[in-house]
Amino acid sequence: MKTVARLLFALSVVTGFSTPIVADEAEQAPETYKVLFETSGGDFTVEVHREWSPNGADRFHKLVESGFYDECRFFRVVPGFMVQWGINGDPEIQQNWVDAKIKDDRVTKSNKRGLITFATSGKNSRTSQVFINYKDNAFLDGQGFSPFGEIVEGMDVVDAINSQYGEKPDQGLVQTKGNEYLNKSFPTLTYIKKATVVKDEADAKAKDEKSK
Repeated sequence: MKTVARLLFALSVVTGFSTPIVADEAEQAPETYKVLFETSGGDFTVEVHREWSPNGADRFHKLVESGFYDECRFFRVVPGFMVQWGINGDPEIQQNWVDAKIKDDRVTKSNKRGLITFATSGKNSRTSQVFINYKDNAFLDGQGFSPFGEIVEGMDVVDAINSQYGEKPDQGLVQTKGNEYLNKSFPTLTYIKKATVVKDEADAKAKDEKSK
């Protein structure tokens, strides 16, 4: 039980603020869309299904379209469990999102290997941090962790994300100091170069050719 409790805490969003603010998303995301993540370790693609987790899908789309995830570091990597990211490297940008919480979604899909889910610290507390399951983590389902998408390409890249620092990065310092802290203390973290909503198959092929 202690191990489960520790892992659940690892998925918590550390904000330093106690008053929740639930934000309504202004724009509805497409029912299904793909996001290409170009990282320092290779590329992977997420396919989002809005029917699985509507509020989560809308928020993820908004974050990607705004460029929020660009230059984000994978700051928590636990082999055999999950990889987590979603704190912007610029503290001023992060401050705009840290209390922009969204309402919970029902858990309609189990947290199986390759599915992506928002981190949460309690009821209606999702903001920008997400994680990808490295294995089937069904025990998270009853805790309200609602998957909104799945890795459809590049799971080998996700598996290879640098795990040497494990859970050492301090989320509080990541929030206040951003990439300045991470680059100095954990210089070889895998990071996102750019995250882009794939508009169509032609766009996806063009991006693949560009990355070669």
